[in-house]
Amino acid sequence: MASQIEQLVDATPASRERYVDFLRAASILVVVFGHWTIALIGWDNGVIRSTSAVGRAPGLWLATWFCQVMPVFFFVGGYANFVGYESARRRGDSVATFVRSRVRRLLVPFVPLLAVWVVIQTALHLSNTGAPTGPRIGGLVLLRGVRPPGQTIPFGPLWFLAVYLIVVCISPLTVALHRRFRWWVPAVFVAGAFAADLLGFVGGNSGLRYFNVVFVFLFPHQLGHFYGDGTLLRWPRRAFGAMAAIGLSGLVLLTNPWLFRLAGARRFDWFPGIGHYPRSLLGTDVESVSNAYPPTLCFLFVGFWLIGMTMLVRPVMSRWLQRRGPWRATVIGNAWIMTLFLWHMTAYLAAIVLLWPLGLGAEREPTARWWLERPVWILVPGVLLAGCVALFGRYETRRTRATTT
Repeated sequence: MASQIEQLVDATPASRERYVDFLRAASILVVVFGHWTIALIGWDNGVIRSTSAVGRAPGLWLATWFCQVMPVFFFVGGYANFVGYESARRRGDSVATFVRSRVRRLLVPFVPLLAVWVVIQTALHLSNTGAPTGPRIGGLVLLRGVRPPGQTIPFGPLWFLAVYLIVVCISPLTVALHRRFRWWVPAVFVAGAFAADLLGFVGGNSGLRYFNVVFVFLFPHQLGHFYGDGTLLRWPRRAFGAMAAIGLSGLVLLTNPWLFRLAGARRFDWFPGIGHYPRSLLGTDVESVSNAYPPTLCFLFVGFWLIGMTMLVRPVMSRWLQRRGPWRATVIGNAWIMTLFLWHMTAYLAAIVLLWPLGLGAEREPTARWWLERPVWILVPGVLLAGCVALFGRYETRRTRATTT
């Protein structure tokens, strides 16, 4: 594999937007290490779960303003889907052929994960190990020992895979809308996000908030199309600075009481206990309202903030990625990106099984000991994940030459 990596590095065309590959790999690595870092583990009555320390450690919410990278990943996906679809059209491929190739890239690495967990769950069931948690099909309990979402152990990555699969399947439509209506499309998504939150919180129609799964996730994906067609590359740097400033200002405004004091006591009906949007951009078990499930305006604004910042530093990063070392590391990260993402919480679960009997991981609050254990909960899952990549990385189909998609 090392020789194939070197071949990919050597074959990289000058036209390749290397920064896109870097952002894709960096986004997934932030997710992996973030999940490992913030987990508070529980192992009770034969069920392993975890919760997020973000809701319990003072000030840790601020890290989510920098590390909630899902908007960046969707932005990069918008670039890749635009460039890939345009390339497919030039080759004369049909829409179905394009979608099928994209879906295959996502689903092939998932097959070994599914197979392994079917075997594990069957063994747990037959040996009566681990408490049954459901769901049920007739009299059969499908899961034992884990109860999703349980933060993310071990199947949390699958929700993102499902959402992104849908985005990939509709990307020919989003590209067509981009070509015909241009900036009207992201404008509609922004307006829709505001309307969904207004009607959901103020109007009391909480179900309408789930429309933001569409509006908030597709907004950065649509911006990625403007990156793909070169529009954003013609923007001056001050435009990205303004974009980042708008996003950060929106986050500050929505997560503090200044604006919401105008509504008086009613703000506590909308946001119980705090009277404004929660500061964390991840779901926690101590907040009655989440910015992530479903996504809120805060999730929209963090997209402005992080995409603006990533584009602001793009010239510097692009020059750095011309060096062989950084580019080789980026190629390696992208070679097994889905394998890393899909298996990282399985590796974490395996680490729990190994470390829990040693007295590690039992802290239910982010105590001093919990913080001191963090390196262990990065190192051990990291070694186990490397083993998963060695075993199952071969199933992740990658092109044998560098491409722009």
